[in-house]
Amino acid sequence: MLNRSKYATYAWATVVMNVVVILWGAVVRATGSGAGCGNSWPDCGGTFIPVEPQTATAIEFVHRVTSGTALLMVLGLLVIAFRRYPEGSGARKGAAWSTVFILVEALVGAGLVLFDLVEDNESLARAVVMALHLANTMLLLGSLTLTAWWMAGGPRLRWRGRGSIALALGASLVGVVLLGMTGAVTALADTLYKAETIAQGLALDVDAGSPLLVRIRWIHPALAVIVAVVVLLTATYVRRERPLPLVDRFASTAYWLAIAQVVLGAVNLALATPVWMQVVHLAFADALWIALVLLSAATLADVDEGDTGVS
Repeated sequence: MLNRSKYATYAWATVVMNVVVILWGAVVRATGSGAGCGNSWPDCGGTFIPVEPQTATAIEFVHRVTSGTALLMVLGLLVIAFRRYPEGSGARKGAAWSTVFILVEALVGAGLVLFDLVEDNESLARAVVMALHLANTMLLLGSLTLTAWWMAGGPRLRWRGRGSIALALGASLVGVVLLGMTGAVTALADTLYKAETIAQGLALDVDAGSPLLVRIRWIHPALAVIVAVVVLLTATYVRRERPLPLVDRFASTAYWLAIAQVVLGAVNLALATPVWMQVVHLAFADALWIALVLLSAATLADVDEGDTGVS
């Protein structure tokens, strides 16, 4: 029997690395640095290591380096899963799906650059791609989280026959994904049509002459309140129905992160969405998503399966 802790540690390091990529990607978008390397990919402006780069180029180059590192780490996770874990294990399936999602991430990232859906591009196509990009990012982060759970010996999930608990958790997970997608579109609108004050931003939101992306910004904060309520009710319900230490821990974490997200969203608006606050807001969103995935894993664990183990 091999020591599974080192594999779980590597898996969690991969999760952290991908969160770093996600947060730095927000910096790229918020600073308008997506075209920092021009419309070339995977090279940066005709070279793989830019010499004396401008700020935008440096920001985009760091994003590409960290994205490449994350890709290599996920591929390493796949190798570990298939070499050290038994056939049919959750670790193998989680690592395989993580690989699929990160490859999609790379293709979408390349597409944004090659089709000039960056910098000052105001097209609806960019907004749609950004929303789908965010959904894929969350699926990637969820898959990586479950892979770490399984590599640590956690049992696989069983959704069937779990009734209202599975329904509540599913609603929370879907709600957070939809919230993230609307958040991506709203963040894009905030970047393209920057308001200096909250009053100016609200005035633009209700102005019939404002661009569509601005006029639909209200959807994200409205949905945020609804999803927060769903998460709070789910966490409370699951804790009552499944009084287990891990369930209690993850439910409590998700509960307070949901509240924090609403507060941070309000602060973000009040401060007129500065870059640093957008990153903080996104970091807490990622933390909430990870907590919900772990809550689902702990609550819906197939106790009959037991510890998946390491071969």
